[in-house]
Amino acid sequence: MNWQDRRLLDLFGVEHPILQAPMAGVTSPQLAIATSEAGGMGSIAGAMLTPEGLRQEFQMVRQGTNRPFNVNFFVHKAPTVDAGRDARWRQKLAPYYQEFGVPADAKGPSRAAFDGAACDLVLEFKPKVASFHFGLPDRTLMQRLKEAKILLIGSATTAEEARWLESEGVDAVIAQGAEAGGHRGMFLTDDIARQAGTMALVPQVVDAVKVPVIAAGGIGDGRGIAAALALGAAGVQIGTAFMLTPEAKTAPMHRAALKKADDNSTTLTNVFTGRPARGIVNRVVREVGPMSPDAPAFPLAAEAMQPLRGPAEAKGSTDFTPLWSGQAPTLAREMPAGELVAAMVREAGAVFSRLRG
Repeated sequence: MNWQDRRLLDLFGVEHPILQAPMAGVTSPQLAIATSEAGGMGSIAGAMLTPEGLRQEFQMVRQGTNRPFNVNFFVHKAPTVDAGRDARWRQKLAPYYQEFGVPADAKGPSRAAFDGAACDLVLEFKPKVASFHFGLPDRTLMQRLKEAKILLIGSATTAEEARWLESEGVDAVIAQGAEAGGHRGMFLTDDIARQAGTMALVPQVVDAVKVPVIAAGGIGDGRGIAAALALGAAGVQIGTAFMLTPEAKTAPMHRAALKKADDNSTTLTNVFTGRPARGIVNRVVREVGPMSPDAPAFPLAAEAMQPLRGPAEAKGSTDFTPLWSGQAPTLAREMPAGELVAAMVREAGAVFSRLRG
């Protein structure tokens, strides 16, 4: 495939302008390796890893490929604990705790934001790219990464966020449309009702910034890639389409839910973590959400919700599992990640050939 727009290819040193989305809990070193070896850019998701876990994944990817890859982090600010709101949230979940015999004071793990220790690891392993969700890290940390010649990417859900990211020195911007699975990257707004879809967002972000734009949200095959490039994007970030690959760590029950899902199966909800994220509707989303005003700020809501997941799954239920998915779950394919990348490249080429007549 002869890509006409080479901005991202030359910047990242990859063959194809396809980034495998860094999906925390789903991405694996094997998935990142397979994607990078196929000419795209694989990603490690650092958001839910301990420093030891992150080191292990860095080592595995480094051993598996010498091609460029990306590591992603959340950069949320630690919320102020609101005792009243936390009490209301636990009271709302109390009937479920009783149903599954979970102790009332059970507490799940939290999510750590990018910090100095994580920065040290990134500098030690020097991936080609470091990407960030919910804004950008402290400028001191940003400067350390830049001095090491590590390229930086930030996610934007509005043109205003994209302009801010560019002003802070990122090398590329991900324009995340409302269709995307998982957490919204929003950081200058919290109004999900006004978030634009990918088709509307991408050209406006392209017009707003000079750095290359990477389209994300609802893209799962060559048709979506071609459409994104036609809108002015230099590349795409794809997540849900990789979730049925054998390299992905997608749990069996999550895989089963994805196979049953269609274009009408997902919604944006804050009940799992306190931040809006797109996933397949299940019992707790219907009964508590999808958007609950009682959910504590990210990531505190997860500390009370997480203890319900294990007992429910032990009974074969995904009622309390965050089944993250974008709006195009039917485009996910059960094939090795490298073959999936090759298939999407062929499909995009066929679209461009057809359009050229």
